Amino acid sequence: MPGKVIAVLLAVLVLTAGCNPSKEVALGAKDSGRQIEVNKGEPLVITLEANPTTGYLWEVVESDQRILRQMGETEFQPESDKIGAPGLQTFRFEAQEKGDVTLELVYHRPWEKDVDPLETFSLQVTVR
Repeated sequence: MPGKVIAVLLAVLVLTAGCNPSKEVALGAKDSGRQIEVNKGEPLVITLEANPTTGYLWEVVESDQRILRQMGETEFQPESDKIGAPGLQTFRFEAQEKGDVTLELVYHRPWEKDVDPLETFSLQVTVR
């Protein structure tokens, strides 16, 4: 039996030998205005308070998808199961190519034109 355990462990080590799991860079509202560096292939996750039931939501308004690409759809997790509950809106990005990019998100009602957003979130991102 110990031989089988060792064989399984060796197999896992061989399979993961070339893997370099990227750590996730997680940011929130307090990080707005920062300059950050991430490595190519590294995930960047931004989580911001939101309440879509009011019509307001966070949207990306500036980013270079060649350098920093959004992965999947934005996720919303309400803080409770009550109707109209606020919660957290999460964006996932992956650093694609080396370079510098401004990432800007706005919290607004998308149908309201010529109205300033309630909030903005901005980062200067350098991908190494």
